[in-house]
This record gives sequence, C-alpha cells and structure tokens, in this order.
Amino acid sequence: MAPRVSGPVLKLNIEDNQDVKKGDLLLEIDPNDYSAKLKETKAKLDEAKASLVSAENQVTKTLSDFDFAKNDFERYSKMHEKGISSKQDYESSLNKLTVAESNRNSAKAKYDEIQASIKRLEAEVEQDELNLSYTKIYAPSDGKITNRSVEQGNYVQVAQPMFAIVPEKMWVVANFKETQIANMKPGQPVKIKIDTYGGKKFLGKVDSIQRSTGAKASLFLPENAVGSYVKIVQRVPVKIVFSEDISKYNIVPGMSVVPEVKVK
Repeated sequence: MAPRVSGPVLKLNIEDNQDVKKGDLLLEIDPNDYSAKLKETKAKLDEAKASLVSAENQVTKTLSDFDFAKNDFERYSKMHEKGISSKQDYESSLNKLTVAESNRNSAKAKYDEIQASIKRLEAEVEQDELNLSYTKIYAPSDGKITNRSVEQGNYVQVAQPMFAIVPEKMWVVANFKETQIANMKPGQPVKIKIDTYGGKKFLGKVDSIQRSTGAKASLFLPENAVGSYVKIVQRVPVKIVFSEDISKYNIVPGMSVVPEVKVK
C-alpha cells in the first residue's frame, strides 16, 4: 500500500500483523493543505462564473449595438447611393459599424475565454476533491497488515511503500521443470508438504499453468543460443490452490513448499 498524495501522517489506525476488514480506515494524511487548495480553487471558480454573467451581458449589449450600427449603415448607404445623404454621414455610419463589430468580436472572445477558464477550474476542483479524498487510505480487502514501515508523524511521499495487506486466501506457485509438466493439467490433485508442518500433507489441486517460463517472464531474458550453447532446463510456474480449510494453520507467503501432482 502506498499513498497517492504526500504529507505528514496525521492518524495511524493499524499495528503490525493486525487483521483488517475491507473498508477500514487504516491511515490518514494531514488534509489541511489539500482542503485549503480545494477552497481556493472553488473561490476562483465562483469568481469566474460571476465574470461569465457580466461577459454574457456585455455580449448581448455589443450584439445589440452591432445590429443598430448595421441597420444604420445600410440606411445611410442607400441614401448615399441616391445622393440624399452626405459622404460624411455615410463614412461615419461605416466607422460606427466597424467599431461595433470589433466590440462584438472582443466581447465574444472574452466570453469564450471565461467559459474555457470555468471548464479548467471545474477540472481542478474535481482533482482537488480527489486529492483530498486520497488523504484517507482504506483497506481494499480483508487481510493482515505486514511489512509496516510507517509511523504516525512520518512524512510520506507519493508511491512510497508503507505496508502490505496479505489476504487470507493462500496458494502455491510451484516452479516445475519443463520436463515435468507434459501430463500436468488444471484440476489434478496435489499433495502439498510445507516445511513448517513437516508431518502433514495438505490437499490441493492444480489451478493453472503459466504460458511462459519463469526466465522468459523475468526482467533480464537469458540468451543461450550464442557461441558455446549450453541447454538449460527451464522452470514453468504452476499455480496450486488448497482444496481444504487451512485457516487454523499459520501459512504465510514465502514458506518453502514441496508439491506432488498426481498426473495419472
């Protein structure tokens, strides 16, 4: 488990090896900075929405002025063609139309700019709300707290590992040799010997066989087909699940296991 936001740990509700249930509040990061950021963004959004009303009124006014100037220009233009109005009146009406058109375009551009700003601020509010919610970390599933490295008061960074939750359901990943899996199939019974409980064989079954060798799935792929080639027997991970109740046994990840699959 790792945080999605950084900050000091305000509350820590878990102890080492504690059982937790899905939905339990495990840890809380100080939310003050994120709460303040959300309030600031919401204030900017309210201010932008108020400006949008004013800009909308300005657009309406400039449209009205433009329509009036356009009608005025058309009237003087016809009168000028007939020689009824002077050239000065005609040019004055043309100038007023040009100014009105410029004002209309400017008001429309301002309105569009504020609309874009509102959309951006709405997205910021949504992100700020998410960041604020990330200050509380809940258990994603039932399990037991393991490898806890965080304490109350620690300053944690984004993606910093703090602890792990190991689920109750356990299974075995057995790395069989490639020469052992020819007749192996899902559903076949398995006897599982765990070193911790040497005198007992647990019952299980093959769940699935990985579609690649362990080496092929590693970060550094081996390239044996060069120069002095030496054949290396590959290992294939096989997932084995328990078919009996193991809740009363202390079986944990990393234990040494010897599985025996009955293939015929």
